[in-house]
Amino acid sequence: MRRISGPWDEATMVRWLTGARIPVRLAVTTTRGPLVVSLWYRYEEGQVWCATRAGAAVVTHIQRDPRVGLEVAPDLPPYRGVRGTARATVVPERGVEVLEALLARYLDRSNEPLATWLRDRSDDEVAIRLDDLTLSSWDFSARMVAQPGPVLPTI
Repeated sequence: MRRISGPWDEATMVRWLTGARIPVRLAVTTTRGPLVVSLWYRYEEGQVWCATRAGAAVVTHIQRDPRVGLEVAPDLPPYRGVRGTARATVVPERGVEVLEALLARYLDRSNEPLATWLRDRSDDEVAIRLDDLTLSSWDFSARMVAQPGPVLPTI
């Protein structure tokens, strides 16, 4: 990570990014203005990895302007998470590899039909690597009651 700020130290941010099984919200710049897309992600050695189809609009926008914003945070209290900026790079040769890692991270046996469907369409899968991360954390859990929701790490 290039720079971090907020109440969490780098180790806590890494635990959050590796443990939260929620999508990353990725903000890209389009010719009409900002666009936010949600993608499955994996944090690995200071980089965030996503996968999508080569023809996805987000790929076009990243290739035109690699500056992105990102956020990994749940929609339910207690509100906490990590947000920041990064540089995105499309990495076609790692598309299938990253997709497999994401399937293992997000899906269990009960979702095997979805995993099979995604694998069957993976011939044009590309990876998106986010690096040069500048991240900030926030955490209101001391002031808020937890709600049932997504799988989140203990920090």
